Amino acid sequence: MFGLKADWSLEVFDRYFTIGDYAGGEARWCPGCGDHAVLSAAQRVLRDEQQKPELSVCVSGIGCSSRMPHYMGTYGFHGLHGRALPVACGIKARRPELDVWVATGDGDCFSIGTSHWIHAIRYNMDMTLMVFDNAIYGLTKAQTSPTTPMGLKTNTHPFGATIDPHNPLTITLGITNVSFVAQVVDWNPPLLYETLKAAYRHRGTAFVRIVQRCPVYAEEVFKELQNDPSRFLLLEHEKGIALDPSVRRQFPERIEHDPSDLASAFRVAADPGRFPLGLLYHAPEAPCYEDLSSQGSEMTPEQRLAGLDKVLDQLTI
Repeated sequence: MFGLKADWSLEVFDRYFTIGDYAGGEARWCPGCGDHAVLSAAQRVLRDEQQKPELSVCVSGIGCSSRMPHYMGTYGFHGLHGRALPVACGIKARRPELDVWVATGDGDCFSIGTSHWIHAIRYNMDMTLMVFDNAIYGLTKAQTSPTTPMGLKTNTHPFGATIDPHNPLTITLGITNVSFVAQVVDWNPPLLYETLKAAYRHRGTAFVRIVQRCPVYAEEVFKELQNDPSRFLLLEHEKGIALDPSVRRQFPERIEHDPSDLASAFRVAADPGRFPLGLLYHAPEAPCYEDLSSQGSEMTPEQRLAGLDKVLDQLTI
């Protein structure tokens, strides 16, 4: 500078994010609610992947689980009942570089949001879809949901639910262009974390059904599963979820399951006697709709208007 030799540079360090960078407001779920575990696991995944908070967005509908955007230190969108997925797809269509997480529940996704669930799986846009399934409408105080087990007494069925529940796994596996289907429970943190990490790394819609405890309105629903690990079937494979030795020790019933085998995934998901845990299906080559829907997103407003005028001119009589 000023004729003198200046051989220096400012070293700029990469940002390092801690758990606190992904924390929003204080979680107000009930004590013992499984939602706390899911929130912690998602924050850990973002921390370990060092995803920039300003490039992540959490989208939800309505329900207890749908409060999650308020508790994340990322962008968030708390939408309408059953409408989390169309909002998330819209975000991904115009801002494909954003990391999208969807928090929805069994009522929000499998009931009022059923059509959006089906089409979102088919579109296969790159997002992590977490379905918090506690088999009850918790926020509105104990109504029957699509996954409520038959016989469970609720405010809408005081003598017990009368129809067999949905099987979200077999339904999702039957949708065209499905690319990632997994199931996990909230009370096994290592498996929950590894499953969400695999879902995050998958390019496409990663559907993760999380069996989640509601200690207030449906405490008895998953009590038997919690007390009897032999009811579970742990899915193992080199292409599946990474399993910590402590996880394998907890589940005596295990099988080698290739997640690229759709027919096998159906058989495992449809077996009423065993509750699968892990990755049921994975098709990383499935096309993602945002590769088409995001075309032209880099155009300026002037270019878009010019393009619109050109098309309208073709319709002039």
